[in-house]
Amino acid sequence: MTNASDVSQNLQAGSNVAPLRAKWGWIVALGVVYIFGGTIALGSMFLATVASVLMVGVMMIIAGVAEVINAFQMKSWGKFLIWALLGVLYVVAGFVTFQNPLFAAVLLTLLLGASLVVSGILRIFLALSMKRGTFWGWVALSGVITLLLGILILARWPINSVYILGLFLGIDLIIAGAGWVGVGFSLRRGQSSSTAQAPAT
Repeated sequence: MTNASDVSQNLQAGSNVAPLRAKWGWIVALGVVYIFGGTIALGSMFLATVASVLMVGVMMIIAGVAEVINAFQMKSWGKFLIWALLGVLYVVAGFVTFQNPLFAAVLLTLLLGASLVVSGILRIFLALSMKRGTFWGWVALSGVITLLLGILILARWPINSVYILGLFLGIDLIIAGAGWVGVGFSLRRGQSSSTAQAPAT
């Protein structure tokens, strides 16, 4: 799936983005929709958390069905049973998520906090193993921030489970929207400069 950062890299690399330049207004509008959706999510983080959990449930069911279908392509009974069991577990977990989204939010928040802690520690170790004079300081800083964020989430768990996923969803939508708006206006500037440099006929 194409995102704002991919398009931005193509712009910087000078790729052929002429078809996109004609649609810069739609790209800006997409960014505005993202920002609007993110603002709504931040305004109602509980509902946004429930929506995030339900989306995870949908993805788990889809993944489970794909696993079961893939199981029938296995030639040995052992591999077939493993793939089929994994698929069934995914589907069951997806339906459990739909039946009790708050319980799923508690588990997902715990998983999120633990993942951030592990990611932060790994980034710090990575920074310490990097050569001095490189950008190891920024890597270490990002690791410390990620670690502290994970600790804060775990310290307030499970109380924060009703809003933390919605908070992350809202922030992510706003950042993505700002990226699309930036890409759209960059395309517009490129279109304007191309028109100004075009020879008169």
